[in-house]
Amino acid sequence: MQKILLISGKRKCGKDFISERLQKRLADRALIVRISEPIKKEWARKLQLDINAMLSDGPYKEQYRRDMIIWSDEVRRRDYGFFCRAAMQQAAVQNVDYVIVSDIRRKNDIRWFRETYGPEMVETLRLTSLPETRKARGWKFTAGVDDEPSECDLDDSTFDFVLANDRDEESGEHIIDQLMAMLKLS
Repeated sequence: MQKILLISGKRKCGKDFISERLQKRLADRALIVRISEPIKKEWARKLQLDINAMLSDGPYKEQYRRDMIIWSDEVRRRDYGFFCRAAMQQAAVQNVDYVIVSDIRRKNDIRWFRETYGPEMVETLRLTSLPETRKARGWKFTAGVDDEPSECDLDDSTFDFVLANDRDEESGEHIIDQLMAMLKLS
């Protein structure tokens, strides 16, 4: 593994969309890791929910989001790196040059990656989108979700790179071109 890219941003700013396009461009040299996967899998197991629906981008998971956040925050209080570690252990990261973590949400997520892999291997990217753009993508402010640390903890953080993702381009190639150049990926 040569580099770990930690991607953060508000809900519906395009984190998964951009991560998937970057991974496609890098082909078999990159892997997407989602910290939310072990959270959603464990929550689905505990409550006997549809795991595939929980892992999708659809409305199913939204009805469980608030309680899942509360539970995952309790786990993080005991071990701030629990879900980061679980996500990395579940992925075949030893087989790729680049790991794209598509859903960084907290300062302690970044801290864990830097402490575990070293600051020279970790780069951070913040995706931004205007509220109007996010609304057009299906976002609606939800009290108890959008005003919680899972959405706001990184608001005052500094990132290696910040990119606006407001263009309504289906392919997202303009952002991927920018990322490839900024990250010096070939």
